[in-house]
Amino acid sequence: MRFLILAAVWLSMLIPIKENPSFELDQSVQVDTIFKGNFGCRALALDGNRLWFAATGSRYGFIDLDKNISSENKLEPDTLDLRSIAITKNSVFLLNAGSPAFLFEVGKDGKQKAQRHSDSNKKTFYDSMKFWNDREGIAIGDPVENCLSILITRDSGKNWHKIDCSLLPKINNGEAAFASSNTNISIHGNNAWVVSGGSHSRIFHTSDKGKTWKVFDTPIVKGERMTGIFTSDFYDSKTGFVAGGDYSKPTSNVNNKAMTLDGGKTWKVMAQDKPFGYASCIQYVPGSMGKKLWSVGATGLFYSEDSGETWKLMLNDYTLYTLVVKDQTTLFAAGKNKIVKITLKP
Repeated sequence: MRFLILAAVWLSMLIPIKENPSFELDQSVQVDTIFKGNFGCRALALDGNRLWFAATGSRYGFIDLDKNISSENKLEPDTLDLRSIAITKNSVFLLNAGSPAFLFEVGKDGKQKAQRHSDSNKKTFYDSMKFWNDREGIAIGDPVENCLSILITRDSGKNWHKIDCSLLPKINNGEAAFASSNTNISIHGNNAWVVSGGSHSRIFHTSDKGKTWKVFDTPIVKGERMTGIFTSDFYDSKTGFVAGGDYSKPTSNVNNKAMTLDGGKTWKVMAQDKPFGYASCIQYVPGSMGKKLWSVGATGLFYSEDSGETWKLMLNDYTLYTLVVKDQTTLFAAGKNKIVKITLKP
C-alpha cells in the first residue's frame, strides 16, 4: 500500500525512540548487529549460508554467515525502494515499491543480470514476491483496476505475466496490500496465500500456483486506510497465522492476530487484548509443529511457543521491520540502518 511509505514518517512521532536507544533485552536472547548502513530494509531471504537483503536507495546484497563477510551493490536507478526479494537456485529477484516498478534478476555473485519486468502505471505499487520452485513465482501489488496486481512467471523469472482481473476475485473499494516486510505472500506446496488490508482484511488463496483463486474474510481489524493484515505465514497447507492491526495505533492489540487450521477458510482471533500491538512481520519456526512463532513490529520483538496463544517480549527495539527464521534457535531481523542476528540461548 503506497500510503505506508508516507505513514512511516509520522509513525516515528507516535512511538518515542531515542537517538541512541538502550534496548531492553530478554536474558534468553543474544542480539548481534551483522550489517550497518544508512538504509531501511524490509526484505530478507535466506539462501544456504547467505542472508540476502533488499533495501532503500536501490541497495541489495548478501551477508556470508559462515565467513562473516558482506557484499553490497546498487541497481540503477539508484532511488528505488526495494521491498521484495525472492531466491531461486541460480538467481535473486528484486522488486521495488512505487511507480515506475522494476523487477530485476541478479546473479548469486551479486551482479545484475537483467531487468525482467517494468510497469509505469502511476497506480502501480508492488508489495512482495515469492517462488514456488525454481521455475514458478509470484509477485503481488496494489490494485490498478478492480483486482490486486498479480504477476506470475513460469520460466524461472525470465518473463512475468500479469493475471487479468477477469480471472481474479474483485477487490473492494479501499482495499489494498501492504509492503511492510515481503510477507503478505505465503507459499506452501502448490498453494499461495495473499493478504489484504484497508477497508477489508481478507486472504486470497490459490491451490494451483495462481491459475484459480478464492477469497475469504478474516476477523482482523479493518475499515481504515491503515488497518488490516500486514503479514502472514503458513506452517503447512492448513496451519497459518496472520497479523497486523492499526498502523496509526501501534499499541492496539485488538483483532490484530489470528490463526487458521483449515487453509485460510476460517480464522480464530488469538491473544486478544494481549501483546503484541501492530506487527509488520510474523514467521513460524521450522520444525516446531506450528507451535513456535516470532513477530516484530512497532511494539518490539515477540516470541510464542504455544501457537500464538501467548507472547513474550524478547527485545523492545521498535526499529525492526522484518525477520526470517533460520532454525529453532536463530533468526535474522532488519529495519532502520541495520541487520541483526538473534540467538536463543540454551
